Amino acid sequence: MQGFAETLPTKIKKFTNEVFSEPQRLHKVLASCGFGSRRAMEELIIAGRITVNRMPAEIGQKIGPGDEVRINGEPVKIRFSEPSPRVLLYHKPAGEIVSRSDPEGRPTVFSALPPIKGGKWISIGRLDFNTEGLLLFTNSGELANRLMHPRYEVDREYAVRILGKLSDEQIGALLRGIELDDGLARCEKLTDGGGEGCNHWYHIVIKEGRNREVRRLFDALDLMVSRLIRTRYGVITMPQTVKRGEVVELEQTELIALLKSVGLKTNGLGNGASRKQHFSEEMVKPVGKSKKFRFKVDKNLRGNGKAKQNNTPEVNGFSEENTTGEENKPPKKKGTTGLFGRRRQRSQGNRADTMMETPSKF
Repeated sequence: MQGFAETLPTKIKKFTNEVFSEPQRLHKVLASCGFGSRRAMEELIIAGRITVNRMPAEIGQKIGPGDEVRINGEPVKIRFSEPSPRVLLYHKPAGEIVSRSDPEGRPTVFSALPPIKGGKWISIGRLDFNTEGLLLFTNSGELANRLMHPRYEVDREYAVRILGKLSDEQIGALLRGIELDDGLARCEKLTDGGGEGCNHWYHIVIKEGRNREVRRLFDALDLMVSRLIRTRYGVITMPQTVKRGEVVELEQTELIALLKSVGLKTNGLGNGASRKQHFSEEMVKPVGKSKKFRFKVDKNLRGNGKAKQNNTPEVNGFSEENTTGEENKPPKKKGTTGLFGRRRQRSQGNRADTMMETPSKF
């Protein structure tokens, strides 16, 4: 071991020459960067002279972005390139929490997401347990920060259903601002979505993502929100063809537009092929070795292909549950079917029971 140690450079390099794109085995990384052969690196690991995050390294251990590597106590920065950004659009149903785990055992939104290699999905903002609608995920921390941080003032649009109708004074208060426990909050825009009685809808736009901000604004006016749906986040609008519990990966053109909207570089994304993948919440486990996502679906979760009967009373042209027939569809708002407000061709077949049931002015 002593003779081997003499072959090491007298001064440890501060960083690696090579830039890696995904997690790699520790001895392979150090060897490829000129610290010695793979066998030599394994001997150093066995001797306890290499640590990862202040803990002795192990043979075959993988390292990734954020790991701290030291040789003989000297830090060595392993350089990793930023992974190509990806964004998932998820139609969150009510009854799920935005957390990776829950002590109470409630379902989480992360259980519906496909696996990702060499990274993790980051939720862009949150929706509370009873709120539904658009929820975005990305593997890029910088993109998530640009979309969430209040200083970038990214629009969040919601459909709000309340009992009764707002008075002119209440509308003025929402637009001017209402003092909440954590500071002043206001609606940037507020429009009447129609409806009567217990089924009156409003569309509001806010530029912050504080905890339960929309509900607290209406609570301050002694108004109870009976249903809350996020319909837009920045330039991304929830497509009506994405049903509850379904995940869609943004196409390349949509991803480029999203990056540009928050001032991020596209880094040559325009040179690759456009991709679009659909994932269902029912898809639970990857199978096979194909590069494409293939999932094993629980047979008990599969539908029978028939539209479920809707026993919920219809109010103002749409019911509280998902619509199941053409007669229950709300009137469409031009230019809001696609992710960026453009109209898209619908797929063949009966899609009536898969539309997001939203108020009439979307």
